[in-house]
Amino acid sequence: MTIHIRPALIQDLPLILSFIQALAEYEKLRDQCVATIEDLKQTLFCDQPFAQVVIAEYEGQAVGFALYFYNYSTFLAKPGIYLEDLFVLEDFRGKGVGFALLQYLAKIAVDKGCGRFEWSVLDWNTPAISFYRKIGAVGMDDWTVQRLEGEGILRLAERISSQLNMGIK
Repeated sequence: MTIHIRPALIQDLPLILSFIQALAEYEKLRDQCVATIEDLKQTLFCDQPFAQVVIAEYEGQAVGFALYFYNYSTFLAKPGIYLEDLFVLEDFRGKGVGFALLQYLAKIAVDKGCGRFEWSVLDWNTPAISFYRKIGAVGMDDWTVQRLEGEGILRLAERISSQLNMGIK
């Protein structure tokens, strides 16, 4: 059994999109997945990428990925890593691939002096939650995720800039 984790390359874009779509299917959110190869190219392989992707290979076959980005903790005054997506093809779950991806990112966090390594998981995904508890992750039950999307972002941006004359560019 050989697991290899490597940074994604631009030629991996179709693979990355296929993993994202498979994850959306697994999470029962396929209707919300509108990402395209061009969108991914413009945001992941640009001069200042918004996120990083690593690919997991099992015996030479790409079987999973992790997409992460850096955030910042003011309380710690340190950067952190936020894991946006972790996905392993069903036939390769339980073979250490997910663990290898998390271990790879934990090493990056240590090397970069990060104070936190965080991610979210759907509350019904008990296999993932159980796995995360086994590796030492702690649930943040006293926090809830808040989100603005699409029109909500536009409305808020318009309201703020018109009220404050901020001129944000």
